[in-house]
Parts: sequence; structure tokens; C-alpha cells
Amino acid sequence: MNTERAAVTLCGVRKAFGSVTAVAGVDLEVYDGEFFAMLGPSGSGKTTVLRLIAGFERPTEGTVHLGGRDVTGLAPFERDANTVFQDYALFPHMNVLANVEYGLKVKKVPKAERRRRAREALATVRLDGYERRRPGQLSGGQRQRVALARALVNRPKVLLLDEPLGALDLKLREEMQVELKSIQRQVGITFLFVTHDQQEALTMSDRIAVFNAGRIEQVGTPAEVYERPASAFVAGFVGTSNLIAGAVAEKLLGRDGVYSVRPEKIRVLAGADLSADVSGEEHSATGTVADVVYAGAATRFVVDLDVGGRLVALQQNLWTSSMDVLELRHERVRLAWRREHEFPIDVAGGD
Repeated sequence: MNTERAAVTLCGVRKAFGSVTAVAGVDLEVYDGEFFAMLGPSGSGKTTVLRLIAGFERPTEGTVHLGGRDVTGLAPFERDANTVFQDYALFPHMNVLANVEYGLKVKKVPKAERRRRAREALATVRLDGYERRRPGQLSGGQRQRVALARALVNRPKVLLLDEPLGALDLKLREEMQVELKSIQRQVGITFLFVTHDQQEALTMSDRIAVFNAGRIEQVGTPAEVYERPASAFVAGFVGTSNLIAGAVAEKLLGRDGVYSVRPEKIRVLAGADLSADVSGEEHSATGTVADVVYAGAATRFVVDLDVGGRLVALQQNLWTSSMDVLELRHERVRLAWRREHEFPIDVAGGD
């Protein structure tokens, strides 16, 4: 691990709460200026790792470095990092400007300087003119941006975000994903983002660490994690994936092992196309449609294969209507996919 060039470095970090091990030996580097997501289900250790970086928890073993500095034994206020929480933690009796200024006031920054910096931070999150409002007069998205401004005003090297969009409705959450990424590019600060939402991590991040049972299963770009999952757990947790294994793999692919194929990579051939030849660069399988799930823009087909097992295929509704696709339930189909879209899975590294 190169602790000098990384914004955040974890070396052999372990955290136990009594007999429960929440973090089971994590090594991680987050680069300067990176938007980095820690993704995983509840209880996977991602939030505990964030709290260890922030200083709210101390590791049982291992070290935490920020910008090359060992901060393992330092209190949160002694670390060059700020945290944005899911519930925003705003002071309801203070107006927006006072909330944003608060951290600078505690640090005894002169009034004129802290007011200037607070107004700059509010401008960065597009809240000019909201200085005199109180949190109760703001929407959820606006409160989230006030909390972000309050963290940014301290000019930290690392901004830690603990599921900050979790309390927002879907439409606003999607808008704020774009907004957060834009702000991160503008300010150039390292963002370390905790989420259990796979789509959120894929949309916003430069790189993702996928957590499971206190360990990191895979670190990579969104494309690497999605297209080339390193374990069965990653394949199943990050999006939807088909796993082809055992006797089914030998019959369909001609080899043993466990392989992942994403549903959107699979073509569904029905009717006159059922007997159509597939290219030499493809594998195919016949079966019967067990279920059809119409979701507007796309349809999900669940197919029971003749050779055993089940595959899910996702097809965009470019030319079809809901009635067209629903009529395929219980019909015979052929599924086809390119060989290059089959990826071997390390079963030992999965759940």
C-alpha cells in the first residue's frame, strides 16, 4: 500500500464489537480526487469502515491513513475529513447560513471570513438566496444540500457520505445523484460514499468496493464490477446475473465451472426464429418461458431450460407491446448469447 499517494489508506483494518466481527481485515486505497463508493447489503461492514475512517470508531487491529498521515489514534475533529449523514443532522433552530457556518465558528474563524466561505459553499450547492430559511422550510433535497455545504465549508481533503440520499424519493434521489457527481467534479475533493443501492454506486462512482460479511469481495470501476464480477456474491448483488454451473455448464458451454451471464446480454428467439441458426461466436439453449415480467421499457423473461436450470433474459421493448411479450408465457424459445459475455466466477470468494 502506498500511503503517500492515496487520500485514504486502510491497512489490515479489523473491527470487533465483543464477539461480533464487523470488519474482518480490510486493505483499501482511495485515490485523491476520486468518487469512491462502498457498496454492500446491511451488516456487510461498509458503514463501520466509514466510521473508522471518520474517527467515530477505533480499529481493533490495523491502521487508517489520510493523505499519508497515520490518523488511527486521532479524534474526528483532528482528521482532515468531514461526514454527511443520511438524516442531515441540521440544527432546526438555526437558519441555513448559521448551520453552514457552525463548524467554522467552533474553530473560531473570524465572522467575516466564515460568512464569506459559507456563502461560497451555498453557491457551490446552488442554494444562493436560501440563507435565512430554516431546515423545516426546505425540501429533502435542499436539506441534503445544506448538509453538504456545511461539510464542504471546512475544505476537507476527504468527504465521507453515509447513505445521504437514502431518505429521498426515487425521482429526487436520481436528480441528486447527478448533482453530487457534478459538485464533486467542481470542488475536486475525494468523496467516499456508502450505499446499499447498486444503481446508485454504478451511476456515480469512479470505483466501487463491494462489501460482504466484513470483507471486500471486489474493487474496480463500475464497468469492471458489473461486467466482470469476481465472485458469485458480486454477480448476484450488483445487478441481476445468471449463474451457469455444474452439469448445465458442461452441456451448454462444453466445460465445467461456474459462469456469469447478464440477462441483458441474452437474446430471446421465438416463433419462426426458434429454429434459426446462431453464429459460431454464440452459445444457445432451448427452453420454455415460465414467466414474463413487463416493466415498460423492458421485459424480463424467466426460462426453464431443457437441459435443466433456469435463465433470465432482459429484452428492451423497442418494437413490442405488453400484449406481444405476455403472449410468450409458456411458449418455447431459444436463448442466445455471445461467448465473450460468459465470465468465470470464483465460487470460493463468494457467499
